[in-house]
Amino acid sequence: MSVLPLARLFAHCTRLVALTGAGCSTESGIPDYRSPRDRPRSPPVQYLDFIRKPAIRQRYWARSFVGWPAIEAARPNPSHGALAALEGAGRLAGIITQNVDGLHHAAGSRAVTELHGRLAEVRCHDCGDVSPRAALQVRLAAANPGWADARGPANADGDAELGADTHDFVVPPCLACGGVLKPRVVFFGENVPPPVVAEAFARLDEADGLLVAGTSLAVYSGLRFVRAAAERGLPIGGVNLGTSRGDADLAVCVRARTGAALPALAEALGAAPSA
Repeated sequence: MSVLPLARLFAHCTRLVALTGAGCSTESGIPDYRSPRDRPRSPPVQYLDFIRKPAIRQRYWARSFVGWPAIEAARPNPSHGALAALEGAGRLAGIITQNVDGLHHAAGSRAVTELHGRLAEVRCHDCGDVSPRAALQVRLAAANPGWADARGPANADGDAELGADTHDFVVPPCLACGGVLKPRVVFFGENVPPPVVAEAFARLDEADGLLVAGTSLAVYSGLRFVRAAAERGLPIGGVNLGTSRGDADLAVCVRARTGAALPALAEALGAAPSA
């Protein structure tokens, strides 16, 4: 693996923006969506189904109850540290991330736009009250004592695969109004909030280059920023193990783990991550 072509592409950039995806977090123990696996995955929950169907909410929150401890325990890996180092060295102006794990913030990055929200928060669909996901975990445990030992393989959405019947799983309501609680993330079939999109494009407006890391760009919410950067004539380079829908717009793509390539890139650009 050599990051020298990528380093040459960005050699004169001082306002890089990074567009990141699930590949940046796999080395923190969080699965991605599209890597080969030895077991089938349940389809992701659709927004309207979650809002309209209590049984879907029961199944989601039961799976989330089992999967949340792994998300809560996840820590930043060298991918996140390298991007934080680039920001600290004045080479990176911001991050637009499709991830919902909060690990960029945990690594010390400050200018982060979370396109799809963050699992660490829960929002009431009815009154808009926002509360910590960790507090809901305590309430879920108290309401479902028989689930204390439930286990299942982790999924990228912060939930887990379950074989158990979930029709008896109790989902507590919003403490403020008694309404429906939803993780503060964008579900499939739900739009990214316009203010978040505007913030992301504002970051791109100030960019002099785009670094695409750990994403297949399978959904348009991320791909549009690559397309916009290409229209503006920005240098675009990527790091990803596999191919992506945006590859045609990349001047350079390093096929490698982000945890290996991004620290090497940061060092080449004079922003070596701390040990």
